[in-house]
Amino acid sequence: MPDLAILDKAVEALIQCHQAHGSLVVLTGAGVSKESGIPTFRDAQTGLWANYKAEDLATREGFLSNPAMVWNWYDFRRNTVWQAQPNLAHQALAQLETLFPAFTLITQNIDNLHQRAGSQTVLELHGNIFRYKCLDHNHPVSLDLLADAEASPPHCPVCNAWVRPDVVWFGEMLPPQVLDRAFSAAQQASVMLIVGTSGVVHPAASLPQLAKEAGATVIEINPEMSALTPFVVDHFLQGPAAAVLPALQSALTLRLGTMEASHA
Repeated sequence: MPDLAILDKAVEALIQCHQAHGSLVVLTGAGVSKESGIPTFRDAQTGLWANYKAEDLATREGFLSNPAMVWNWYDFRRNTVWQAQPNLAHQALAQLETLFPAFTLITQNIDNLHQRAGSQTVLELHGNIFRYKCLDHNHPVSLDLLADAEASPPHCPVCNAWVRPDVVWFGEMLPPQVLDRAFSAAQQASVMLIVGTSGVVHPAASLPQLAKEAGATVIEINPEMSALTPFVVDHFLQGPAAAVLPALQSALTLRLGTMEASHA
């Protein structure tokens, strides 16, 4: 369990945000997915994939060099991800969203688990492994509608380019519209909650700094301190997200319910 004194301070910050009709912004990283059994990119490079480098499997150059290999790698990862289930942290975040009309969840994860848990407003900085687009023109592609859906890889029905996963590969820019919305949300946040991120991958790691500079209270949930903790975090709740987030959400819901009852 997290430190109860710090938990109480975090709950108080969320209550103030709620009463002021402020904005709650959440940033999640690989630590949240790992608690559902999803290995990180490098941890997934086992067995048949142990001898491949990241630049072979997750770059445009690697795809052009061996499109079948890269397609099969993402099929392997997709199957692993699909077998995972949202954990209690994902579910607690979906519940928090129902309490705050101004709520944005920004994630570095590509596994769709936030949406599967019920989260509605999700900004995917690194894309989604269950979406597809074409390599040359970014045409959105649905595999269900492709005549050659079983090919490795199939072809875009619009331009005949190869189809690729709609994820951000190494060396690529993050989707500009998503990134702009994330920056805007961070700058308007009353409270920013960062969960399961190391705080070293930019530009995502700059979002808590933006929020802090704009006057937000920053709460972090992580098993260990991150690169962000000493610089921007007001309340550090140490522990796994699947344990700490439900405790935070439950305490907040209880406090809000008690306050509403006293005003009735």
